[in-house]
Amino acid sequence: MTVPTGPGAGRPAGRPAGHLAERVGRQDWDALAGELDAYGHALTGGPLLTPDECHDIAALYEKTEHFRTTVDMARHRFGSGQYRYFTHDLPAAVRELREAFYPRLLPIAREWAARLGHPAPWPDALGEWIAMCHEAGQARSAQILLRYGAGDWNALHRDVFGEMLFPLQVVVGLDVPGADFTGGEFIMTEQRPRAQSRGSATTLPQGHGLVFTTRDRPVASRRGWSTGPMRHGVSTVRSGRRHTLGLVFHDAA
Repeated sequence: MTVPTGPGAGRPAGRPAGHLAERVGRQDWDALAGELDAYGHALTGGPLLTPDECHDIAALYEKTEHFRTTVDMARHRFGSGQYRYFTHDLPAAVRELREAFYPRLLPIAREWAARLGHPAPWPDALGEWIAMCHEAGQARSAQILLRYGAGDWNALHRDVFGEMLFPLQVVVGLDVPGADFTGGEFIMTEQRPRAQSRGSATTLPQGHGLVFTTRDRPVASRRGWSTGPMRHGVSTVRSGRRHTLGLVFHDAA
């Protein structure tokens, strides 16, 4: 799959031209698309955020005015730890990253839908797609800031909030593995037809992003393409504190 690369390639009207958008554009999108095809997840080759930018976003966790709700994972049997959903008034860095990723992920999403014979309802503009989500009753922000302490973990799950679904999302590491925390690997499992599930574990370097499937990926078979269901979670944090930023490209009901 060939995906537009370079600072201005494939930029639709209104695409942000800030420094974070340029960092997203400089990633090797052909390589990322290939890894997504093969594994359902792909780590960016370079950082998206500087250490100072990571610290600034992680520090937002204490500023409750930025968030619409806080979720205690143990209370809901999702694992252990906390995460907070941003309001629609996103901090500039979060908004720019989300807007920069959408046009890069869009060709991959459309290609996957074509392989599986599924509808591809996503327009060129993120704002138009989000408006469609709201019209369908999914009107709550789904951008997430997560915090894990020692002993915390996240159960395997999918971030599916309704019928309106974008098939890819991004998580960005905000702390330094091995220094700020230990453990806490990003976990993905894939349910394979007539076989046991396959799992993978990825350590998120500070400032790097992991692109991964929201629900499933196309898998080649003798009869063409079939869906490979996938789930994601986080292994137990052994020590320290781990923050991540979750970028989701559909809103919640």
